Amino acid sequence: MQIAIIGYGKMGKAVEKIALERGHQIAWVANNEEELKQILSKPHDTDVAVEFTLPEQAPGNLSACLEANLAVVSGTTGWNDQWESIKQKCDTLGGSLLHASNFSLGMNIFFHINKVLAEKLDNTNAYTPSMKETHHIHKKDSPSGTAITLAEQIIDNADAITSWKETGEKVDDNTLKIESFREGEVPGTHEINWNAEFDEIKLVHTAKNRNGFALGAVLAAEFIAGKKGIFTMSDVLNL
Repeated sequence: MQIAIIGYGKMGKAVEKIALERGHQIAWVANNEEELKQILSKPHDTDVAVEFTLPEQAPGNLSACLEANLAVVSGTTGWNDQWESIKQKCDTLGGSLLHASNFSLGMNIFFHINKVLAEKLDNTNAYTPSMKETHHIHKKDSPSGTAITLAEQIIDNADAITSWKETGEKVDDNTLKIESFREGEVPGTHEINWNAEFDEIKLVHTAKNRNGFALGAVLAAEFIAGKKGIFTMSDVLNL
Protein backbone atom coordinates (compact mmCIF):
# COMPACT_ATOMS: atom_id res chain seq x y z
CA MET A 1 0.00 0.00 0.00
CA GLN A 2 1.17 3.54 -0.79
CA ILE A 3 1.02 5.65 2.38
CA ALA A 4 1.64 9.41 2.48
CA ILE A 5 2.83 11.18 5.61
CA ILE A 6 1.60 14.67 6.47
CA GLY A 7 3.82 16.07 9.22
CA TYR A 8 7.31 14.60 9.37
CA GLY A 9 7.99 15.16 13.05
CA LYS A 10 8.56 12.49 15.69
CA MET A 11 5.19 10.84 15.06
CA GLY A 12 5.55 11.05 11.29
CA LYS A 13 8.93 9.32 11.47
CA ALA A 14 7.50 6.65 13.78
CA VAL A 15 4.64 6.03 11.33
CA GLU A 16 7.15 5.76 8.48
CA LYS A 17 9.16 3.14 10.39
CA ILE A 18 6.14 0.97 11.23
CA ALA A 19 4.65 1.30 7.73
CA LEU A 20 7.89 0.13 6.11
CA GLU A 21 8.18 -2.75 8.58
CA ARG A 22 4.67 -3.87 7.59
CA GLY A 23 5.59 -3.92 3.91
CA HIS A 24 4.09 -0.62 2.80
CA GLN A 25 5.72 2.12 0.77
CA ILE A 26 5.93 5.83 1.55
CA ALA A 27 4.41 7.67 -1.40
CA TRP A 28 5.44 11.16 -0.29
CA VAL A 29 5.91 13.43 2.72
CA ALA A 30 4.44 16.91 3.24
CA ASN A 31 5.33 19.18 6.14
CA ASN A 32 2.77 21.94 5.66
CA GLU A 33 -0.48 22.74 3.85
CA GLU A 34 1.32 24.53 1.00
CA GLU A 35 3.48 21.48 0.25
CA LEU A 36 0.42 19.26 0.58
CA LYS A 37 -1.62 21.24 -1.93
CA GLN A 38 1.28 21.27 -4.41
CA ILE A 39 1.56 17.48 -4.20
CA LEU A 40 -2.20 16.93 -4.48
CA SER A 41 -2.47 19.24 -7.49
CA LYS A 42 -0.57 16.67 -9.54
CA PRO A 43 -1.36 13.02 -10.31
CA HIS A 44 -0.25 10.77 -7.47
CA ASP A 45 -0.49 7.08 -6.63
CA THR A 46 -1.50 7.23 -2.97
CA ASP A 47 -3.87 4.97 -1.04
CA VAL A 48 -4.03 6.73 2.33
CA ALA A 49 -2.47 9.76 4.02
CA VAL A 50 -1.56 9.73 7.73
CA GLU A 51 -1.65 13.17 9.36
CA PHE A 52 0.08 14.21 12.60
CA THR A 53 0.64 17.97 12.66
CA LEU A 54 -0.53 20.90 14.81
CA PRO A 55 -4.07 21.91 15.85
CA GLU A 56 -4.01 25.02 13.67
CA GLN A 57 -2.88 23.00 10.62
CA ALA A 58 -5.03 19.90 10.82
CA PRO A 59 -8.38 21.23 9.48
CA GLY A 60 -6.70 22.66 6.36
CA ASN A 61 -4.74 19.46 5.80
CA LEU A 62 -7.83 17.28 6.12
CA SER A 63 -9.86 19.57 3.83
CA ALA A 64 -7.15 19.35 1.17
CA CYS A 65 -7.12 15.54 1.34
CA LEU A 66 -10.91 15.28 1.19
CA GLU A 67 -11.07 17.65 -1.78
CA ALA A 68 -8.47 15.48 -3.55
CA ASN A 69 -10.49 12.32 -2.81
CA LEU A 70 -7.62 10.97 -0.70
CA ALA A 71 -8.45 8.82 2.33
CA VAL A 72 -6.90 10.30 5.45
CA VAL A 73 -6.09 9.12 8.97
CA SER A 74 -5.54 11.93 11.48
CA GLY A 75 -4.15 11.88 15.00
CA THR A 76 -3.84 15.62 15.53
CA THR A 77 -5.81 16.87 18.55
CA GLY A 78 -6.78 20.29 19.85
CA TRP A 79 -9.14 21.36 17.03
CA ASN A 80 -12.47 19.98 18.29
CA ASP A 81 -14.22 23.27 17.46
CA GLN A 82 -13.81 22.54 13.74
CA TRP A 83 -14.61 18.83 13.78
CA GLU A 84 -18.24 19.23 12.71
CA SER A 85 -17.32 21.25 9.61
CA ILE A 86 -14.69 18.68 8.57
CA LYS A 87 -17.13 15.84 9.15
CA GLN A 88 -19.75 17.62 7.05
CA LYS A 89 -17.23 18.13 4.24
CA CYS A 90 -16.36 14.43 4.32
CA ASP A 91 -20.05 13.51 4.09
CA THR A 92 -20.69 15.99 1.28
CA LEU A 93 -17.72 14.86 -0.80
CA GLY A 94 -18.19 11.16 -0.06
CA GLY A 95 -14.70 11.00 1.40
CA SER A 96 -12.82 8.71 3.75
CA LEU A 97 -11.73 9.93 7.18
CA LEU A 98 -10.58 8.31 10.39
CA HIS A 99 -9.71 10.60 13.31
CA ALA A 100 -8.66 9.43 16.75
CA SER A 101 -7.43 11.25 19.84
CA ASN A 102 -5.24 8.23 20.56
CA PHE A 103 -4.15 5.37 18.26
CA SER A 104 -2.64 3.18 20.97
CA LEU A 105 -4.26 -0.27 20.89
CA GLY A 106 -4.09 -0.43 24.69
CA MET A 107 -5.71 2.98 25.11
CA ASN A 108 -8.56 2.04 22.82
CA ILE A 109 -9.26 -0.99 25.02
CA PHE A 110 -8.96 1.45 27.95
CA PHE A 111 -11.65 3.62 26.30
CA HIS A 112 -13.96 0.61 26.17
CA ILE A 113 -13.36 -0.26 29.83
CA ASN A 114 -13.83 3.40 30.82
CA LYS A 115 -17.35 3.51 29.39
CA VAL A 116 -18.40 0.28 31.10
CA LEU A 117 -16.91 1.30 34.45
CA ALA A 118 -18.54 4.74 34.34
CA GLU A 119 -21.95 3.19 33.80
CA LYS A 120 -21.57 0.52 36.47
CA LEU A 121 -20.09 2.75 39.17
CA ASP A 122 -22.61 5.51 38.51
CA ASN A 123 -25.35 3.07 39.43
CA THR A 124 -23.87 2.68 42.94
CA ASN A 125 -24.07 6.41 43.79
CA ALA A 126 -20.94 5.84 45.88
CA TYR A 127 -17.97 6.80 43.70
CA THR A 128 -16.59 10.15 42.54
CA PRO A 129 -14.33 10.19 39.45
CA SER A 130 -11.29 12.36 38.80
CA MET A 131 -8.53 12.28 36.19
CA LYS A 132 -4.83 13.08 35.81
CA GLU A 133 -2.91 13.23 32.55
CA THR A 134 0.81 13.73 31.97
CA HIS A 135 2.60 14.43 28.69
CA HIS A 136 5.89 15.80 27.36
CA ILE A 137 6.60 19.53 27.52
CA HIS A 138 6.18 19.92 23.74
CA LYS A 139 2.48 19.01 23.70
CA LYS A 140 0.44 22.00 22.57
CA ASP A 141 -3.06 21.19 23.84
CA SER A 142 -4.16 20.81 27.46
CA PRO A 143 -5.93 18.75 28.59
CA SER A 144 -4.93 16.15 26.03
CA GLY A 145 -7.37 14.99 23.36
CA THR A 146 -7.30 11.57 25.00
CA ALA A 147 -8.28 13.08 28.36
CA ILE A 148 -11.18 14.92 26.71
CA THR A 149 -12.34 11.68 25.05
CA LEU A 150 -12.22 9.88 28.40
CA ALA A 151 -14.07 12.75 30.09
CA GLU A 152 -16.81 12.81 27.45
CA GLN A 153 -17.24 9.05 27.82
CA ILE A 154 -17.71 9.43 31.57
CA ILE A 155 -20.24 12.25 31.06
CA ASP A 156 -22.15 10.14 28.51
CA ASN A 157 -22.27 7.06 30.73
CA ALA A 158 -22.48 8.45 34.28
CA ASP A 159 -25.63 10.49 34.95
CA ALA A 160 -24.08 12.12 38.02
CA ILE A 161 -21.31 13.79 35.96
CA THR A 162 -22.46 16.59 33.66
CA SER A 163 -19.24 18.45 32.83
CA TRP A 164 -15.45 18.43 33.13
CA LYS A 165 -13.00 21.10 34.24
CA GLU A 166 -9.23 21.32 34.02
CA THR A 167 -8.15 22.57 37.43
CA GLY A 168 -6.08 21.83 40.51
CA GLU A 169 -8.87 23.12 42.72
CA LYS A 170 -11.86 21.35 44.22
CA VAL A 171 -14.89 20.97 41.92
CA ASP A 172 -18.58 20.32 42.59
CA ASP A 173 -20.01 16.81 42.66
CA ASN A 174 -21.31 16.98 39.08
CA THR A 175 -17.98 18.02 37.55
CA LEU A 176 -15.12 15.75 36.55
CA LYS A 177 -11.82 17.24 37.71
CA ILE A 178 -8.92 16.92 35.25
CA GLU A 179 -5.36 17.76 36.28
CA SER A 180 -2.80 18.16 33.47
CA PHE A 181 0.97 17.93 33.86
CA ARG A 182 3.75 18.57 31.32
CA GLU A 183 7.03 16.87 32.22
CA GLY A 184 10.17 16.03 30.24
CA GLU A 185 9.59 13.66 27.33
CA VAL A 186 6.70 11.62 28.80
CA PRO A 187 4.82 10.01 25.83
CA GLY A 188 1.54 9.99 27.72
CA THR A 189 0.02 8.73 30.98
CA HIS A 190 -3.69 8.84 31.83
CA GLU A 191 -5.10 7.91 35.22
CA ILE A 192 -8.77 7.77 36.19
CA ASN A 193 -9.69 7.46 39.86
CA TRP A 194 -13.07 6.41 41.18
CA ASN A 195 -13.02 7.23 44.88
CA ALA A 196 -15.49 6.14 47.57
CA GLU A 197 -15.39 6.28 51.36
CA PHE A 198 -14.55 2.59 51.56
CA ASP A 199 -12.23 1.98 48.57
CA GLU A 200 -10.76 3.40 45.38
CA ILE A 201 -10.49 2.08 41.83
CA LYS A 202 -7.70 3.31 39.54
CA LEU A 203 -7.40 2.84 35.79
CA VAL A 204 -3.96 3.76 34.43
CA HIS A 205 -2.57 3.66 30.91
CA THR A 206 1.09 4.50 30.37
CA ALA A 207 2.57 4.80 26.90
CA LYS A 208 6.23 3.72 26.83
CA ASN A 209 7.07 5.27 23.46
CA ARG A 210 5.48 6.46 20.21
CA ASN A 211 5.61 3.08 18.49
CA GLY A 212 2.22 2.03 19.88
CA PHE A 213 0.56 5.14 18.45
CA ALA A 214 2.32 4.63 15.11
CA LEU A 215 1.23 1.00 14.87
CA GLY A 216 -2.37 1.96 15.55
CA ALA A 217 -2.23 4.68 12.89
CA VAL A 218 -0.86 2.26 10.29
CA LEU A 219 -3.52 -0.32 11.20
CA ALA A 220 -6.10 2.44 10.76
CA ALA A 221 -4.64 3.25 7.32
CA GLU A 222 -4.84 -0.42 6.34
CA PHE A 223 -8.46 -0.51 7.52
CA ILE A 224 -9.67 2.66 5.77
CA ALA A 225 -8.04 1.98 2.39
CA GLY A 226 -10.77 1.49 -0.22
CA LYS A 227 -13.60 2.45 2.17
CA LYS A 228 -15.85 5.50 2.18
CA GLY A 229 -17.19 7.21 5.29
CA ILE A 230 -16.13 8.42 8.72
CA PHE A 231 -14.53 5.85 11.01
CA THR A 232 -13.02 5.50 14.47
CA MET A 233 -10.55 3.14 16.10
CA SER A 234 -13.53 1.23 17.48
CA ASP A 235 -14.28 0.23 13.89
CA VAL A 236 -10.67 -0.83 13.33
CA LEU A 237 -10.58 -2.95 16.49
CA ASN A 238 -14.22 -4.10 16.28
CA LEU A 239 -15.03 -2.79 19.77
